[in-house]
Amino acid sequence: MALNVKFGVSTWLWTSPFDSTTLALFPKIKSMGYDVVEIPVEDTSLIDAPKLKEALEANGLEGLICGAFGTTRDLTHEDELYQRNSIEYITQCFQISEAIGCSFVSGPMYSAVGKARLVSPEQKKVEWDRAVTNLQKVCAIADQYGQAIALEPINRFETDLINNAEDVMQLIRDINHPAAQVSLDGFHMNIEEPDIEKAILLTGDKLRHVQVSENYRGTPGTGQTRWDAFYRGLTAINYQGAVAIESFTPNVKELAGAVCIWRPLAESQDGFASEGIQFLKKWAKGEEKVKQEDGIASALIAK
Repeated sequence: MALNVKFGVSTWLWTSPFDSTTLALFPKIKSMGYDVVEIPVEDTSLIDAPKLKEALEANGLEGLICGAFGTTRDLTHEDELYQRNSIEYITQCFQISEAIGCSFVSGPMYSAVGKARLVSPEQKKVEWDRAVTNLQKVCAIADQYGQAIALEPINRFETDLINNAEDVMQLIRDINHPAAQVSLDGFHMNIEEPDIEKAILLTGDKLRHVQVSENYRGTPGTGQTRWDAFYRGLTAINYQGAVAIESFTPNVKELAGAVCIWRPLAESQDGFASEGIQFLKKWAKGEEKVKQEDGIASALIAK
């Protein structure tokens, strides 16, 4: 049984920030066999939505909007200015997403990435409640634009709030709005989830988007990821969204520093993308054994 998914890749694999010059990557991305391009929105003023839509259509690609949540975009901050700034930014992301024909915005928008501390249970409850209250406001705005939010759990080194599928599902229950959905990232799952398959099953029909790379953020198929567990979980919930490679280039120093990539993870970024999609297409077909290069153990895939 094959997975009925689309294949995507983030432009962060090559460059940052996304602007009109990034559109030059689209023909190459399409030629590699991708259906979807992830558009990370670091600065909304750099994105010309009509021009972006035109470039996507010209290359036969779909666009997905991913938010970038730095220190000034923090829905849990005690200063309401930070909260308002975050909601304004997310609203602008909705506007871009609507303009290009996408129906959701993904990312760890509940708090600022890098806000990882040991806080008291009382302080965590205060920040959790702020996240819930503000994300309820965000969901109401999402409705106005025909959008949803795909909330992404990230690892303990990047946030102390939402680390795994159990956390994000509790957040969604507390938000209690149909626009609140889930995005899962295999890199973070490899750190935080005891069982990838069970994590996927837990999200069920709330799972809107999937990002992948290897456990070391390298090319899919070259590391220790349990691709068999991914396959079983996504098959069991009949997932039909995108499976998108998200990793980063070491050549953009600010971006590389933010995600702690101190060395190249592949011989080239083009090689990363082209070899990654070749692996993912074999994997999604449910082949019994997907061979991996250089003596790495084969990934057993359930039919």
